[in-house]
Amino acid sequence: MHRLGGLEAEVMNELWSTDEPQSVHDLVERLRDRKEFAYTTILTVVTHLYEKGWVQREKRSRAYYYSPSRSREEATSEALRALLDSTTDPSAVLLHFAKTVSDREYDALRRGRTSRAADQ
Repeated sequence: MHRLGGLEAEVMNELWSTDEPQSVHDLVERLRDRKEFAYTTILTVVTHLYEKGWVQREKRSRAYYYSPSRSREEATSEALRALLDSTTDPSAVLLHFAKTVSDREYDALRRGRTSRAADQ
């Protein structure tokens, strides 16, 4: 999965924040409180996101409606995986990262490990 540019990330945040697919017009409206974007600018952005595999689209009448192809959590996990794959010592990176987890995050990891062991 390709990385996101700044405006691409903003559009993805809007798509992740709603359960309904969004048209380009919808996205322009949702982004308006931060900045006024031209319809063609957002159309270009969602087209690139579609080409990169970040969104899926569905044609309704004459317009496409866009929705994320994966959840924010899945995308974040893929980004973390790519970072680990890019280092020469992923174990050391994980150990340093583990030192920074909160109690809540640690509990979530423990619960995930327990349920994963039960699945095997």
